[in-house]
Amino acid sequence: MWIFGYGSLIWRPGFNYEARLPGIIRGFRRVFYQGSPDHRGVPDAPGRVVTLLPDPRASTFGVAFKLGAAEHARILGELDVREQGGYQRHLLPVFSPAHDAPLIDEALVYLATRDNPHYLGEAPVEAIAHQVLHSHGPSGPNTEYVLRLADALRAEGADDPHVFAIERALRQLLDDSAH
Repeated sequence: MWIFGYGSLIWRPGFNYEARLPGIIRGFRRVFYQGSPDHRGVPDAPGRVVTLLPDPRASTFGVAFKLGAAEHARILGELDVREQGGYQRHLLPVFSPAHDAPLIDEALVYLATRDNPHYLGEAPVEAIAHQVLHSHGPSGPNTEYVLRLADALRAEGADDPHVFAIERALRQLLDDSAH
């Protein structure tokens, strides 16, 4: 069994795996439109985390993790708890980022659709960055999520204009608040 991560799973999977492969999911774009009332925020002040929205022209970089057969049921149970804030399981193919060839026929991907109760939707980059700056939850500050995701994408050689725009706006707010 394979799990495809496109958010915090890239830099903090939190489980043991047998293999790790960078990959691409086609037909989706990564956006900071999902509220996090349980990890990077609280119910009255949710943070912002990523989900994937359908976009036939887009592809999203992430990392696929191969789970060991003996541990996959336990790991899925833990991921179901971690991703409980509006995410649902989907099976999607993963492609090679270098050759655009199929890597994995089916990987489990957690997606939060527009109709879940924690979906916050589109907002200006500056508004998302401001919400992130002021959000903190049991898993830590929302700023950490954004900055570590941007760093992880860069480390993998992946370009994501939306994530990097949020990161730039957030770093500007952090710089402004430090002065």
